[in-house]
Amino acid sequence: MSTTSRFISPPRREFEKLRQPLTPGEKKVFQLFDEHLDIEWEIYIQPHLNGLRPDFVLLNPNVGIAVFEVKDWNLDAMHYWVEERGGLQSPILLAQKDGRRFSRQSDNPIEKIRQYKEEIFNLYCPRLKQRSGYAAITAGVIFPYASDTRIKALFQKSLEYRNMHEAPAYNPISGAEPLELGDVEAVFPESYRKFSYQMNEDLTRDFRNWLIEPDAASTQRRPIELDKNQRAFVTSRTDSGYRRIRGAAGSGKSLVLAARASELLGQGKQVLVVTFNITLLHYLMDVAVRWPTSQGKTRSDITWLNFHHWCKRICLQNDAEAEYSALWSNASPQDVLNETLPSLVVDVLDRNSIPPKYDAILVDEGQDFRPEWWSALRKVCKPGGEMLLVADATQDIYGTAGAWTDEIMKGAGFLGKWAELDVSYRMPRLALETAASFAEQYLPEAERILPKNDQIDLGLEHCDLRWVQANQLNAEDICRDELLRMFTDGGRESYAFADATFLCNNRSVGLKVVKKLGSKGVRVVHTYDQDDQESRRQKVGFYMGDARVKATTLHSFKGWESRSLVIYVGERVSSKSLALLYTGLTRLKRHPEGSCLTVVCSSEELREYGRGWPDHENLS
Repeated sequence: MSTTSRFISPPRREFEKLRQPLTPGEKKVFQLFDEHLDIEWEIYIQPHLNGLRPDFVLLNPNVGIAVFEVKDWNLDAMHYWVEERGGLQSPILLAQKDGRRFSRQSDNPIEKIRQYKEEIFNLYCPRLKQRSGYAAITAGVIFPYASDTRIKALFQKSLEYRNMHEAPAYNPISGAEPLELGDVEAVFPESYRKFSYQMNEDLTRDFRNWLIEPDAASTQRRPIELDKNQRAFVTSRTDSGYRRIRGAAGSGKSLVLAARASELLGQGKQVLVVTFNITLLHYLMDVAVRWPTSQGKTRSDITWLNFHHWCKRICLQNDAEAEYSALWSNASPQDVLNETLPSLVVDVLDRNSIPPKYDAILVDEGQDFRPEWWSALRKVCKPGGEMLLVADATQDIYGTAGAWTDEIMKGAGFLGKWAELDVSYRMPRLALETAASFAEQYLPEAERILPKNDQIDLGLEHCDLRWVQANQLNAEDICRDELLRMFTDGGRESYAFADATFLCNNRSVGLKVVKKLGSKGVRVVHTYDQDDQESRRQKVGFYMGDARVKATTLHSFKGWESRSLVIYVGERVSSKSLALLYTGLTRLKRHPEGSCLTVVCSSEELREYGRGWPDHENLS
């Protein structure tokens, strides 16, 4: 059978580049599906299913849905058995090896496929008819290296407990024999069907947004693309070793910095990358590994730290823990972070005569840094080493950019003019023009760097810009609805739920939106915990490759990008809130199949401005 037109996500040409490569057993299963299923069956590999990652999901708009777990287990490598526990507890999967007995229940494939089926029915496909709708969903397990007989005997108790044995066609469990014979109906009995009354186009559209590979995942496999100017910054250094680069949002500053870090690592250099925001580090690490010289070692061999964690590390490593702790007892956290902690670090480095450690130190979002912080970092850079500062004063949300006077710059090691990146490649043309117009209207002229359009950009990418005026009483509901709306409007089949990002600088409001999404069954990775320590932990774990919807503050999303954004603006207008909104507007990423940005605003001062957006709705 010809498979030239089958839809596969990610495409088969990308299989060898997957972050989690296919196992030998998964390759066998894919080959079976690809060679023997009707062409109408779409194949999704390791889809980002609202926090779950099944091995395969199959979708046929005329027939139904199937989800499969593949287990490359060798049943002779250890002894497996299932034991009943009584009461309401499901039978437990146990194993024994070298005389040691342990539980494998967390990896019990019967429980996994049951969870997949329940969530598909209740969340992803709510239009399926009750009871009879389950017939549209197959949930199966495949063991490519174990016999049918042994597998079915092993999991009989688990199947019976969940009543899955009563409908084996919809809960198939199979071993190696059907794979070897190419017997797809033994593995997937419902594959023979040509039509089901349970399926329709609306239901199919509902489900595809959960299955389609996120843009963040596919981007991770592509090499970094740089223009001539950007590449020159990556592959060269100045005579002094000091370089400062400024540029508009989306001009590739972070790409250049991450690629330069990878390039230096390839030369055998010791590299330190420093940011202000904790969350930005994940983005930079994801970019660095895409540079050709990275050899996959950038995460482990480059030191990635936010500035204040670096300060803490210096203190703890040099017997200054007591002094570090004392800083916080009689001073405001802001004073400690801005002044006394960096001063302590300089003192610790000087009095302990600590030799410089790094050949290169690279600082991103430099407009957030204070000159004193830069001075502290210079002390750990080797003589003749390299230091890079990249910045965009237009995104100066902490009011620190003004401290970098020409005199201060000279004292910090910089000579001559700023190197500049003035072409924005991130944003689609309509979003770029909207962001530039906002900056011209609301941001100080002396401090702004407006993004310029790529000359080869013909403005062909589809871009939806929407403004919803709300009041604070209904803002959380509207934010939730606008996030869901992104995937129910027509023409959004290529949008992945895992790419959806919500930005809000009020942690209380943000947490309410997260909970409202949760009440709809939508899982969210967020950084809104009211406890500062826990929020910091959440930031450390925040990355775009997560299988869930993303939600964080505008501060924490600086440097990041997404093709589907909802931003909430609730506070009164101030210079800081305007700079933050500009930062948010410039996070939209162009995509060949479209991108969308919605602003939900309850600020009266911006009501009139919002009326000028292409799609405007007043719900206040």
